[in-house]
Amino acid sequence: MKELGKKLKGLRWWVIGLIALATVINYIDRQALPVLWPDISKDLYPEKTIGERKEIYAIISNIFILSYAFGQAIFGKIFDKFGTRIGFVLSIGFWSIATALHAFAKGIVTLSLFRSLLGMSEAGNWPGAAKANAEWFPTKERAFAQGLFNSGAAIGGIIAFPTIGLLSVYFDWTWIFILVGITGLMWLIPWWIVVKSPPKSHPWITEEEREYILTGQKNQDKDEDGEFDEGYNPDTGTILKHKESWGVILASAAIDPIWWLFIFWIPIYLNEVYQMDVTAIGFYAWVPYVGAMLGAWFGGLLAQNRIKAGWTVNKTRKFVITLGCLIMLPMLFAMASPGGPTTAVIYMAIILFGFQTAIGNVQTLPSDLFGGKTVGTLSGFAGTAAKLGAFGLTALVPWLTMGGNYAPAFIIGASLAVITMLSVWVLIPKIQPLKEKK
Repeated sequence: MKELGKKLKGLRWWVIGLIALATVINYIDRQALPVLWPDISKDLYPEKTIGERKEIYAIISNIFILSYAFGQAIFGKIFDKFGTRIGFVLSIGFWSIATALHAFAKGIVTLSLFRSLLGMSEAGNWPGAAKANAEWFPTKERAFAQGLFNSGAAIGGIIAFPTIGLLSVYFDWTWIFILVGITGLMWLIPWWIVVKSPPKSHPWITEEEREYILTGQKNQDKDEDGEFDEGYNPDTGTILKHKESWGVILASAAIDPIWWLFIFWIPIYLNEVYQMDVTAIGFYAWVPYVGAMLGAWFGGLLAQNRIKAGWTVNKTRKFVITLGCLIMLPMLFAMASPGGPTTAVIYMAIILFGFQTAIGNVQTLPSDLFGGKTVGTLSGFAGTAAKLGAFGLTALVPWLTMGGNYAPAFIIGASLAVITMLSVWVLIPKIQPLKEKK
């Protein structure tokens, strides 16, 4: 194995594959609480009504989102300072421990504390993935690589619901949190072995792959002499003076709440509207994530195909982002009255297909605009804005859905899809490497 490891063909795919696996674990850890909430809430709050439990759930969820929001900005800086190898060790190490600590929650205070630690540390996964994508992939492959990584979130959802539903038959909810926490810690072993350094100096990478990656990073040629360099990497204040940066931030803030609307509320929705227990939720709630997984692959492959066909990065990104938003729009309106649970989860699958089609290309925008040393910072800011947007919508859901009517929440989701499109088209007139303002 040591001899084989000296030159490992397709090393970039091993790296993104490990990050996708980390994302699978991320979502299993994250979804444990929503799936198990009917049982947890009965144990911790037996005297509360369903409405009161939903309000408690919203408070805990919003604490998670706020922690996640600030965690993205913090970890964006951590990844830019210490690199992807150390950054992921810190992120997944802490979130795995935080997951296991959920087993010891006794009420809203301890549960909120553990949820906050989980949110802050899980947040590192996204700026870390964006930075790894910028380091390890040429421009033409980034959307597909981001889609592969994003599909990990969907696969995590597909696995989490039936797995946790099945585990709930045999284990108390406290033991389930401990088991999924241990899984994350085990991921650290292959990551530390495989990801020794960026591609420029990695001892296992072939010369052909190193050349392919570095020459394909066109936005890393600041002086346009045809040779690889560090690209345009301004300080934080200068980053925020570019309207294109605000296009990325606003698009992220608009589109991300749509995802979180379903991430947090699918189990609660199925429990409240269709009176499902934990086992039944596990049977139905994985279906939307199949759509998300297919959308992540579709959006990435479509972008890669269009660039290979000769489309510019600008035309490709805007086309795929717009297509994803247009897929979401009619289904979000249809969710106002979906009928039975089967129809509802199919509509959700189409919405999440559209979301993942668009989001992978939104998340590649920082690496399209700036050099590698700045990608983590802008991705962190965009992620923070995205989570603040999700916080706002999550805070409104208990009020919007009084009496079990979720239509107002889905209509807001449709308006956010429109804002996403406008942010990209208006604030980023041309998606291309930015240059220092004279």
